Amino acid sequence: MTRSPRTSLLPLIASGLALFSGCQSNSLPVARQGIPDPVAAELNVFPAQPLDPAMLRPSDSVFHLGPGDTMEIEVIGDSANRTSLTVGPDGKVYYNILPGVDVWGLTLPEAADRIGEELRKFVREKPAVSLVLKSVASRQIWVLGRLNSPGVYALGGPTSILDVVVEAGGVAVNTPVGGVSSDDADLSRSFLIRKGHIVPVDFQRLLHEGDASQNVYLEPDDFIYVPPLRSAQVHVLGAVLQPRSERMTGSLTVIQAIAMAGGTVPDACLPNVAILRGSLAHPQIAIVAVNQVLGGKAPDVRLEPGDIVYVPYTPERVLLRYVNLILDTFVRTVGVNEGAYAISSKSRPVSVGVNLSP
Repeated sequence: MTRSPRTSLLPLIASGLALFSGCQSNSLPVARQGIPDPVAAELNVFPAQPLDPAMLRPSDSVFHLGPGDTMEIEVIGDSANRTSLTVGPDGKVYYNILPGVDVWGLTLPEAADRIGEELRKFVREKPAVSLVLKSVASRQIWVLGRLNSPGVYALGGPTSILDVVVEAGGVAVNTPVGGVSSDDADLSRSFLIRKGHIVPVDFQRLLHEGDASQNVYLEPDDFIYVPPLRSAQVHVLGAVLQPRSERMTGSLTVIQAIAMAGGTVPDACLPNVAILRGSLAHPQIAIVAVNQVLGGKAPDVRLEPGDIVYVPYTPERVLLRYVNLILDTFVRTVGVNEGAYAISSKSRPVSVGVNLSP
């Protein structure tokens, strides 16, 4: 008989309190983090982290120009000179007889005033200059994965996750011949990266249930990834020689997965190896003492597709911080890999706003 996902993790939980005492660390204050004591009969879902309410409102920040942005310029009273300008890679625009005006980081009114000041050097009075933004290339967001039109999109104004998903053609669906259409995306493993960290958006609630409390407004260089539904992989990260994602073709245990990743680096914290399972918004976590497994003092643990195995470099004393570390490492790794693939497939230079530093 096949055991349920929770049952297969029970050997970890039974010895839970002892597992956090390795690497010269104190025990993690599990109960104070809102997680049941590790010797409980079941492994419960980690509590969802609240979103900052400010993320659910459009930013009141003013648009600043950058390379690639296109404007229409007109000197008031001289409509014959109306033309388009594009901010060059050096941050300058070239208009009329001007040698080049640096507008990088300026607002439209500031840029218009600066161009007027430069024109004043060649005319009797400072002309009134009008600038109208036509297109944006300096502010971009990445929207990749199982969407009908994934890609890099310009962020020219207030844009929410729902806005950009609609712009990307919506979530891809799988329609078998003569069958019923179904989602071809795993919303439970979808994520948003901002400045190198995961934003705790529940894509399942947002895109399936229409929960507006998850509809975050986006910022430049945000990275959204919607993975395929059937991705039978185990991810091994952290203090291993070759962090990797391993496709499961049969049964796989924690020790086998770590071995496939080349083993651990010296001084890896083996008593505190974590398994993260399930939805990224509501993950389950369990800790396995790999040193005890290797010593024959504890049973090895069977993994399931989608599991994240994380070998820490040093022990973490706060469970919430440990979960966030694992999630950030996972989404950065996936984000960089998917971003690199998007670049190579498009054969054009773009920049990924993903920070790999721990």
